[in-house]
Amino acid sequence: MTPPDPASAGQAPAQGEEAHFRALESLYAAAPINRLFESTLEIPAPGIARIHFTIDERYFHAGGAAHGTSYFKMLDDAAFYAANSLVTDRFLLTTAFNLLFTKPLKTGPVIAEGRWVSGHRRVFVAEARLVDAEGEEAARGTGTFMRSRIALSGLPGYRPA
Repeated sequence: MTPPDPASAGQAPAQGEEAHFRALESLYAAAPINRLFESTLEIPAPGIARIHFTIDERYFHAGGAAHGTSYFKMLDDAAFYAANSLVTDRFLLTTAFNLLFTKPLKTGPVIAEGRWVSGHRRVFVAEARLVDAEGEEAARGTGTFMRSRIALSGLPGYRPA
């Protein structure tokens, strides 16, 4: 699918989208939760987001693999930022998220790849997948995200260039 027309209300015009992407990356880095989950966000294009992180024993459950908390957090964030990359005025909120575990994650680098699927006004749908160091999918998820009343411009960390 093609991302929505940037001329739609509250969406980044082409010349401002890079600044919006960098501001979202800054917002992600400033989130207190990311002190617990060391990771970096990159938004390379409208409707696409990638989160780079490393799984280590801190994230393991008693069975010696990553706890589902890690899966959910990274999948939700990647899908969320893919959707919010298309909206410049408001912070989106997750209203639902479905998750499918396909492989246990052990120690090593992981990428959460998020992609916008549909929606362009009030409700957005985006999907994400986790890819391990061997290039294999470890999980996938689909989320529904809704515009909130929270202005992006008022959030600490959101700093357009």
